[in-house]
Amino acid sequence: MPRGMASSLFPHEQIRNVQKECMDAVAEAIASKSHLIVHAPTGLGKTAAALAPALAFGMEHDKTVFFLTSRHTQHRIAIDTLRKIKEKSGKKIPAADMIGKKWMCSQEHAAKLSTSDFTEYCKKLREDGQCTYYNNTRTENKLTKLATQVLHSLIDQSPMHTEDLMHEAKKDELCSYELVLPLASSSNVIVADYYYIFHPKVSDHFFAKTGKKLEEAILIIDEGHNLPDRIRDLLSLRLTSFMLKRAIKEAKQHQFPEVMEHIVRLQEVLLQLAEDVKSQKQVSHDDFFNKVSAVAEYETLIEDITFAGDTVLAAQRQSSLRSVASFLEGWQGQDDGFLRYIESSSFHGEPSTTLTYACLDPNIVAGAIIAKTHATILMSGTLHPPEMYRDLLGFPKNTTLKVFESPFPKNNKLTLVIPKTTTRYEERSPAQFKEIGGIVSSLAENIPGNVAVFFPSYPLRDLVYPYMQDCKKTIFQEQMQMTKQEKAEFLENFKSYRKTGAALLGVMGANFAEGIDLPGDFLNGVVIVGLPLQPPDIVIKALIDYYDRKFGKGWDYGYLFPAFNKTLQGAGRCIRSETDRGVVVFLDKRYTWPRYFRCFPQEMDLAIKQDFIGSIAEFFKRDSK
Repeated sequence: MPRGMASSLFPHEQIRNVQKECMDAVAEAIASKSHLIVHAPTGLGKTAAALAPALAFGMEHDKTVFFLTSRHTQHRIAIDTLRKIKEKSGKKIPAADMIGKKWMCSQEHAAKLSTSDFTEYCKKLREDGQCTYYNNTRTENKLTKLATQVLHSLIDQSPMHTEDLMHEAKKDELCSYELVLPLASSSNVIVADYYYIFHPKVSDHFFAKTGKKLEEAILIIDEGHNLPDRIRDLLSLRLTSFMLKRAIKEAKQHQFPEVMEHIVRLQEVLLQLAEDVKSQKQVSHDDFFNKVSAVAEYETLIEDITFAGDTVLAAQRQSSLRSVASFLEGWQGQDDGFLRYIESSSFHGEPSTTLTYACLDPNIVAGAIIAKTHATILMSGTLHPPEMYRDLLGFPKNTTLKVFESPFPKNNKLTLVIPKTTTRYEERSPAQFKEIGGIVSSLAENIPGNVAVFFPSYPLRDLVYPYMQDCKKTIFQEQMQMTKQEKAEFLENFKSYRKTGAALLGVMGANFAEGIDLPGDFLNGVVIVGLPLQPPDIVIKALIDYYDRKFGKGWDYGYLFPAFNKTLQGAGRCIRSETDRGVVVFLDKRYTWPRYFRCFPQEMDLAIKQDFIGSIAEFFKRDSK
């Protein structure tokens, strides 16, 4: 591929040296039909550096670029980048922006359904001819005249955000999803969630509908540190006592007495398996299968519950019966790379039992998919160490691993380790929480403007918070399960304090420790309180054992590095551009221990300080000169 073509598609006027190096690495991997893992800190401009050479090669060699990301905000960044490429180059860039089908549906309440329920609900409406949006879009298995006209308009306007496409479709009462599929068929770039490629059923349907081929695909996987857990979640199944209670109610309401009796017996099976279980216990395939088979012949039971569930879906939008049938079918899957366990807990004071078929190994699907692609580029600011992600996701051993340093001036950031406290489980106490609260308050007061403080968990944060009552800055506390609107309003309110200063108390891996940008003077400091290492539960222990057997690195791959990368994600919220200045603090004595200190990327310029106030004052004094 001529390098000039990639440069001509670069969306900005100047290419920084580190961006050029990244672009060359991407171009080389794609040209040689190989794979690349890129660990590149925030601010390098990974999206543009990957899209420009990938799009250049794809347009010249008739390949499709898939830009995959787990967050809707990253979709917007990718589409905006493609728009800039189109404006700067003058070339047409047909592109499709795809989110989950239910999120694109204009039917009222569709977004509130579970994915499996929505799939059946959508299918039922289409088959019965009751979806106006679908009927207006497709007839006799082809696009209507109106839909064809709108599609041509969308191609001309491309690239466009999903929200804009949905708005255009809804004006003519057309189905957004049925429009985006043919748009994707004619696109050079498809921006989509991971599951369009890595969920077996969704992927098969998508490629069949669009005519695209995995062998002709260039995958760019953004925020790639999230991919292993996302695949594990996609391949895991759960059967809960609440699900069974709802299924019994459905069977009774829709007059399936025999199915209701079977579900009651399944409820008894679940309780038998949970006897003497204080928290979690491993369960074998046969432990559950044999007990269920005593209720009724296993395959017949699945068929009967599925039929009842389909009947329920004809009358309402959701069905727990269908979810039960899906779990029973999935339970017959393989043992290798999976864990079967049962756990007892409580939900709002009510006892709860959950039987889980949990995926441990994302390579079960990822490795074969990556091997089929023309080239796969995995990138993130926290792919550390990159060889771990190569191993976890099944990349070939000859995959190129690239680690880039931050493009920003090093003297724009002060990174401190303060080894005065710990959140280590064995050392937690009111005295420890009081000292943490005092240090966090002092840091918040001595760092000008806004500061984000991330804790290992909500309960631990709430134990420290009472000792921050004397903090002179306004304190914001994020809440669990905030809606998209609540998060946006919370963040805007916090940003409005940039002059007087406020402290955001959040949690690593939760609402605000990943995927948000607070550029400029909206955030001048980040404090990472402790390490998010909890006593290993049954899943973590299984991961450690599994990766010990597979790679001899169970502790690192199954426990330590994934937790440590959550701290690095939180720390990355601070410096987002070349002009940003700020302080990042790691508050825990364990960060100085060799087993944990080795987890920091080499490019981090760490200073270990007991007396931190003077260092912070000197740093911001330099800023004011």
